[in-house]
Amino acid sequence: MLHSLHRITRSFSPLILLAALWLPLSAFAAPDFLVDADWLADRLEDENVVVLEVRYHPHRYFTVGHIPGAMQVQRFKDLGDNQASPIMRFPSREVFQETLRGWGVNDDSTLVLYDDSSTALVSRLYHLLDLYGFAMDQVKILNGGTLEWTVFNELSKEAAPPPARGSVTLSEANPALFVEWSDIYDDVVSRRDPNVVLVDARPRDMYTGEVIRHSIMGGHIPGAINIVSLDGIDGATGKWRPDERLSALYSSLSKDRTIYVYCHDGFRMGLTYLQLKHLGYEDVRLYNGGWSHWGNELTLPVVEGPEPLGGDFAL
Repeated sequence: MLHSLHRITRSFSPLILLAALWLPLSAFAAPDFLVDADWLADRLEDENVVVLEVRYHPHRYFTVGHIPGAMQVQRFKDLGDNQASPIMRFPSREVFQETLRGWGVNDDSTLVLYDDSSTALVSRLYHLLDLYGFAMDQVKILNGGTLEWTVFNELSKEAAPPPARGSVTLSEANPALFVEWSDIYDDVVSRRDPNVVLVDARPRDMYTGEVIRHSIMGGHIPGAINIVSLDGIDGATGKWRPDERLSALYSSLSKDRTIYVYCHDGFRMGLTYLQLKHLGYEDVRLYNGGWSHWGNELTLPVVEGPEPLGGDFAL
């Protein structure tokens, strides 16, 4: 029985409440890093726990509210390289380390990440922590994010008090967790290495080029296959779909291949990274810059349409 029923508010739909109470636990995946609202509520006062919120619209940390005590993560400024083009290249180790210390993170902190975007936003933060060598067994994600929390708990509109400065120490970026455009151009576009598979995690209409958003060119990188990472999330609850659904989503990928992944700004590909690692894929690497880079470099080749290879690249 959920211990926090007394905090339920009138603003929540009865249908959502019934779904939360009666939906079988087996309906959702259960990676070790996913936790529920009860797990977090039991640990919210723990001095070693740091809660980090990443909202799609960051101002809603104040206007809609946040989990009490949560630090605000501004998804572009805090999770990208502010001086780079595009800005969503990975921040440097030094800059990201300073950001974490400002949130009060220490080497032994337990981090709980949540968002309002079906895990897509916090997956970027999760990957950055893994990239720079944080102890990932200390990182948890609130399955269902803000929707999960507000079923039985209230949000706060008061900013969390500034924490004591942390002392976390990160490592240099792990080269096995990312690739640059030149790697993709060499391995996939030019040599068509059979041991490398390139995955485009964006929506289908962006992959085909029917929709062009935040870039000059539309379409996809030659050779990329389209697997939409958000298809692995239940849209009504924001929670992960069961493992059999995730396995089916990625059934075309062999676990003995190297998987390169990209999206647009670096969030959906982070979700792919989380999903694949949970399913047992060992070699998954994210494109530093993604389509925000490739789609704005006019000299780099692009394929439009539903097939991985088309036009001159079909030969």
